Amino acid sequence: MDRTVRTVEDVLALLDGLFASESEAGRLAAGDGKDFWDRFYADRSRPVPFFVSKPDENLAAYLDQGLITPGRALDLGCGAGRNALFLASRGFEVDAVDLSPVAVAWCEDRAREVGVDVRILCGDAFALSATELSGPYDLIVDSGCFHHLPPHRRVSYLRLLDRVLTPGGHLALTSFAAGEGGMGSELADADLYRERKLQGGLAYTPESLRWIFSDLVEVELRRMREEPPHSTLFGVTFLWTALFRRAAASAPSDGQSPGPSDGVVRGG
Repeated sequence: MDRTVRTVEDVLALLDGLFASESEAGRLAAGDGKDFWDRFYADRSRPVPFFVSKPDENLAAYLDQGLITPGRALDLGCGAGRNALFLASRGFEVDAVDLSPVAVAWCEDRAREVGVDVRILCGDAFALSATELSGPYDLIVDSGCFHHLPPHRRVSYLRLLDRVLTPGGHLALTSFAAGEGGMGSELADADLYRERKLQGGLAYTPESLRWIFSDLVEVELRRMREEPPHSTLFGVTFLWTALFRRAAASAPSDGQSPGPSDGVVRGG
C-alpha cells in the first residue's frame, strides 16, 4: 500500500501518471513525453510545417510594431529553435529549453549554422532549478508547449511565469484554436482525465485563454495569419496567437516591499 501524496507537487506527479500509459497506437497517450518528442524530431526531412527554420509571424509583428523590444528571452518548448534563433538575431539574450534531447541537438546545430548565441537547456522547464532557469525574463515565447500540457500542469505553468517573468514583461503564446478550422481536442478538462488521453493537444477558445491568464494584461489575441510557402515567416490559421503583459511593479509609498498587485501572475 503506497501513500505518495504529501505536497502539491506530489499531486501533480500523481496526475501526470494518468497520462503516461501507452495507447493502442503505440505512442504515449499524453503525446508529449520525452520519448515521443525524440521520435517526432528524429527525421529532420519530414514535411512538418513547423520544422522550417522560420519564426512565427506574430512574433515578428510584435517586434515590428514595437510591442516588444530586445531583452532577456526564454523560449519554452523551443523544438528545433526557429523562434529562439530569430530572437537572438534581433538582439535578444535567449535561453531556450526543450524536453527532447533530439530537438535540442537540432537547435544546437542550427545555432552553429547561422552563428547566433543561444543558451540551450534540455529538460522539463517545471523541474529545472532556479540556477538553470534563473530569469528574470523580459519575454517568454511559447509556440506550442502550452497546448500539450494536461490541465493540472497549468498550475505549474503559471507558477513558472510568476517566478521568471519580470514585471512589465510579456508572454507571447500560440495554441491550438477551437472551433471551425481549429485543431486539438475540445473535450472538457474532466473528460480528459476520464479518457486519460490528451488527444494530441488541447484546443482553446479566446475566452478560456483570457480566463487562464486573467492575471496578465491582454495586449493582443487573434488567429495566426496564413503565410505562403515562399514567406520568410511561419503562419497557419489553426493557431491562436496571444500577447500578454505582466503588470509593472508599483513603487511602494511607505518604504515597505511591494506586495501582489492586480495583473501579476500568482503561482498555485
